[in-house]
Parts: sequence; structure tokens; C-alpha cells
Amino acid sequence: MLAEGYVVRPLRLEDAAALAAAYQRNREHLAPWDPVRPESFYSVDGQRAAIASQLEQVEQLRGAAWVLAHGDDVVGRVNLSNIVLGVLRSGSVGYWVDAGHLRRGLALAAVEHACDGARALGLHRVEAGTLLHNAASQAVLLRAGFVHYGTARRFLFIGGAWQDHHLYERILHDDPL
Repeated sequence: MLAEGYVVRPLRLEDAAALAAAYQRNREHLAPWDPVRPESFYSVDGQRAAIASQLEQVEQLRGAAWVLAHGDDVVGRVNLSNIVLGVLRSGSVGYWVDAGHLRRGLALAAVEHACDGARALGLHRVEAGTLLHNAASQAVLLRAGFVHYGTARRFLFIGGAWQDHHLYERILHDDPL
């Protein structure tokens, strides 16, 4: 359940300016967890291009994308990526919350929203990875019913280097396809 005044809603192309502002505002906050980004990423045009690409993935059922909003401000994101259907029926969740809106249960609500969205898409499982020292994100995933199932060495290129990640999974259901 979201704190009062917050909503999770589908990503829209019209979010480019609000997202650019959010990424600029949270640049330092997100830097330890993000890949190195080009300067253009933080601009309205850069966000418009990123959103268009992500919405194309949504249209092709290879992803799902939402923003966490508080009034007109974007204060977080949650996405499903790498969606695979067929016999796997899986996707990966990723999320972040604005530094000025932490400790309100927003990350947990966003992850739960993504899991509900995954279930609606017919997915069987959702996976997530965290940097080894990201205890806050690990706690969110555990509270959301995810289980730690391993560690992947040099898994993602974050902060300019290949970084190890703890891997988590949540089985959504065991219904037949």
C-alpha cells in the first residue's frame, strides 16, 4: 500500500521533463547503484529517447514500466525487463526511490506493484539483483517475498566496473500456462 499522496502509474512519453528533473535531483544518490551515464541522459531529450525505447519494449511485451509520482513530480521508477514468455515466463524487476522520499514504504509498494503487473502478464517468476552491499534493497526484496538464491560474479557493469550481485527470486504462482 502506498503512502498518502503517492501513486504508481504507467510510464508516459510526457514524463520526460519530470524524469529528467528526478534524475538530476538524484544523480549523486543513484550513482553508487547505476551504470555510468552520458550527460545527455539527464536532459529532457535524453529522457524522451529513453522513454520511447522503453515504451517500445512494453509494446512488444518484453518489459513493463511505471513511475512513482507525488503530485507532478516523479519520485521513483519500477520496471520489469528481460521478460521471457514460453516455458520460462519470467522477468527482472528494477526500482529506485528519490532520496527525498525514502523510508515511507515506497520501494516495497513499487516492487509489489511490479509483481502484480508480472502476474497480470502471466509471468511465473520475478528476479532481482542487488550489489552485495545494498542492504536496503535486499531488505525490500525480502519483505516483498523474494528469496536469495545465489551470487553472480561480475554480473552488471555498474559505476564503471563489473560488479558482483546477490540474486533474488519470487515465484508468483504455480498455475499451469
